[in-house]
Amino acid sequence: MSVDEQRARAGADASKPRRALGRPAIPRERIVATALQIVDEEGPDALSMRTLAQRLESGTATLYRHFSDRSELVAEVVDLMFADVDIEAIDVDGLVWQDAARGLARAMFENFAKHRHAASLLADTVPIGPHALEVREKCLELLLANGFPVELAARAYVALARHVVGFAIQLRNVPAEQIDAALLSTFFHTLDPAAFQATHAVADFLPASLEEEFAFGLDLLIDGLVSLHDRHVQGVTPARD
Repeated sequence: MSVDEQRARAGADASKPRRALGRPAIPRERIVATALQIVDEEGPDALSMRTLAQRLESGTATLYRHFSDRSELVAEVVDLMFADVDIEAIDVDGLVWQDAARGLARAMFENFAKHRHAASLLADTVPIGPHALEVREKCLELLLANGFPVELAARAYVALARHVVGFAIQLRNVPAEQIDAALLSTFFHTLDPAAFQATHAVADFLPASLEEEFAFGLDLLIDGLVSLHDRHVQGVTPARD
């Protein structure tokens, strides 16, 4: 091929439209962190693949390279919330199991309180990511090491976890509840003592804050587990209906 022919071909190739380059890859960790940020700021209903792509200045196709659907993404968002549960700050070996279990439950609740809007995602998925598994393992390890039989340890963990999740989900409405609490307290005090004697008698303590209710319920759970644990140690099998 002559030099002139080579130049002609090169010119023809240069005139052809170039294929657009694909969007740059986005690290999976950044996608999940941004998804959690959206939920924290706007609530779980605001999280969609489209809104997430817009926040990342990318396209949905980029996201689907990492996640098959929104549910898979949500599962990792939930696990990211567990990443900041500071279980190492609790001296499990230096505390009686009751205080250690109480500390682990509080650590989960306080961490979810940082993600008030995102906590409701816990109702839609069973946390089985690596961070959630680490927290679960720590709790079960504590119970088993202190003489709980395997079935009771499993049930105890589930009861504690559901207590945490149930209250964490309610955190989303705390500001509104605080306003309603003042109105409710006033309302209870205005009730006719003759018709609502019991309610009027306890009106000074109604309603309690969400944090107070969480702590009170947690103490009840721990006390119940102490009773079940002691029965097992003493060889007494609790009666079942």
